[in-house]
Amino acid sequence: MSVEEQAMNPEARQFEEQQEALLDDLEAMAQEAAGPRRQAPLPEDFVFTPEPTIAAQPPTPKPAPPKAPATFPTFIPPADKSRPAQPILTLDDALKFIKSNAKAKFDETVEAAIKLGVNPKRGDQMVRGAASLPHGSGKPVRIAVFASGPAAEEARAAGADVVGADDLVEEIKKSGGKLDFDRCIATPAMMPMLGQVARILGPRGLMPNPKVGTITNDVAEAVRATKRGRVNFRADKYGIVHVGLGKVSFTDGAIKDNLGAFAAALLDAKPAGAKGVPGRYAGYLVSLNMSSSMGPGVKVDVKSVGTMGESLRAQQAG
Repeated sequence: MSVEEQAMNPEARQFEEQQEALLDDLEAMAQEAAGPRRQAPLPEDFVFTPEPTIAAQPPTPKPAPPKAPATFPTFIPPADKSRPAQPILTLDDALKFIKSNAKAKFDETVEAAIKLGVNPKRGDQMVRGAASLPHGSGKPVRIAVFASGPAAEEARAAGADVVGADDLVEEIKKSGGKLDFDRCIATPAMMPMLGQVARILGPRGLMPNPKVGTITNDVAEAVRATKRGRVNFRADKYGIVHVGLGKVSFTDGAIKDNLGAFAAALLDAKPAGAKGVPGRYAGYLVSLNMSSSMGPGVKVDVKSVGTMGESLRAQQAG
């Protein structure tokens, strides 16, 4: 509507004024409901306050660990030199001492331990063999023989306690390690079969071995020799050989004969790499200790025993 028309029509002009007033009121009401107008702060509105400088502090030292109490060396009193060393007895005096101190309620065994001048860690200085004691060991021995045919009959006639072949091998397999014999003898033909029970016989020292005469075709003579007192020996890791020479009830002469035969067998088994002259005891038989099963031990003059062994070897060679 133009100005001229508004001047001519006062009602239309009044209506427009009312509308403008209404719009102003609505705008005012909208601003009042929205609250005060917000405006993002400008950089110059910020007030910079410098932080106070803190002086660098030295690091706090860690506390030292507690010191362990000082240990002092243990005082070891010097050896009593007033106590005399154990004397080395002759064989006769040693046997008297052993028999007088054998006070057990059973017939004790006279045992001997001979130190050899060998190094068992070296393959050329291993000592192993068998000795036939002329008066026996005084201990009953049960013998098992692995043989068949005529050899088995000869073994039974010679006094073998157990004789068999395949059946004996199967019996050992089912035994669970509980064996009722102390020695094993076999013919060479039976050795492949014995491989099945080697894990049972080997750890017990029962596996037949040609070095000790338990693998032979003459099983009858092997059985008789074992019954008479044939003993096997082998040096342990310290180079010591142990043997039972008989019972305390044996006469001194019988024990001496057994010890001489054992010394001769040791000289026969002397390895090439051992010290001393072959067949002689010097440098080979180092020391000898004897005792009963439950009694104290005594040192014995090894020279006399070595001489006995050399004399017996010379007699056997002659």
